[in-house]
Amino acid sequence: MNEELPEYDLWLYIAGQTPKSLLAIANLRRICDQYLAGRYRMHIIDLHHEPERAIGDNILAIPTLVRKLPPPMRKIIGDLSNTERVLVGLDLTPWQHIGS
Repeated sequence: MNEELPEYDLWLYIAGQTPKSLLAIANLRRICDQYLAGRYRMHIIDLHHEPERAIGDNILAIPTLVRKLPPPMRKIIGDLSNTERVLVGLDLTPWQHIGS
């Protein structure tokens, strides 16, 4: 099966360098490196520095991960420590795992 896998455009909204924000960043990097190697763009938006950015994606809680591509847009709230929940939220399946 030589199917083209989609690119992911991921936006992580955080508020400062709190332990929860830093954990969300680390978890997202780990998940992306393991499941999306070479197929993602990650944007980290610190709402302490750019609070107006929360309006565009209707961010009500932080940290929040927004998957803008591939459509449809999806949101995952929390520190992203539950890998299975994040994979379901990103609509990734185990057979899309790059390392296997």
